[in-house]
Amino acid sequence: MSWLTNFVRPKIRALVRKTEVPENLWDKCASCGQMIFHRELEANLRVCPHCGYHMRIDVKRRLEMLFDEGRYERITLPKPEIDPLRFRDRKKYADRLRDSQAKTEEQDALIVAEGKIGGLNVVVAAFNFDFMGGSMGMAVGEGIATAADAAVGSSAALIAIPASGGARMQEGILSLMQMPRTAIAVDQVKEAGLPFIVLLTDPTTGGVSASFAMLGDIHIAEPGAVIGFAGARVIEETIREKLPEGFQRAEYLLEHGIVDLVVARKDLPGQLARVIGLLMRQNKDAA
Repeated sequence: MSWLTNFVRPKIRALVRKTEVPENLWDKCASCGQMIFHRELEANLRVCPHCGYHMRIDVKRRLEMLFDEGRYERITLPKPEIDPLRFRDRKKYADRLRDSQAKTEEQDALIVAEGKIGGLNVVVAAFNFDFMGGSMGMAVGEGIATAADAAVGSSAALIAIPASGGARMQEGILSLMQMPRTAIAVDQVKEAGLPFIVLLTDPTTGGVSASFAMLGDIHIAEPGAVIGFAGARVIEETIREKLPEGFQRAEYLLEHGIVDLVVARKDLPGQLARVIGLLMRQNKDAA
């Protein structure tokens, strides 16, 4: 009995038991519906190999992709006051912040880093959409200002990479004040004769698109990125008309002169290096 129980039965169970497959081995493309092996997708920078659809990519992975040899140094950002309005909806704002900090292991929705792209000095301010939808509050405004100061201090180009739903509602008017504040920070970079380039990713909306994100010397967008202020559904309900096909997508904005370039993710480092080199040379000749 013990031989049957201890040896034969486990062997039979092993033969008929369904093999467990980890759920994270495959990803489904939101555009064409194809299933993609996760290693293939990561190797292709989270771009669908079947239809070219650009999925959202982790902010740290993006920085590694852009900087030469994936090397960069983080710039420490000041810590503003937490929850100045003591805001609460269904949940305390302070609790939401703690949850996002635990989830992303970041203090807020912006990472500022410096390094080289194509051998040229750059400072990059990149949004983390996983942190409360990349919403812009005081910490993000402080981060953009810090990035601008760092760019001016090291005579480097400033690259902003927004991925945001807009201003952070939990900070009320204080979040809206970051719109003019970031615009002033960008002006400091331009007054120093340094390039300010905006890489528009999916999504770039709300108060971010209504401030520094549309003040670049050059605007580059990833294919298919949603770029605008209000959502398409809100606009349709307001004007009571059907919007054109592809409205607020990068390609539509390129056709209408809002965006200068639409560049595939794998080509971004080379394209950014060329643009920065041209602008730096032009500014040097003008000086």
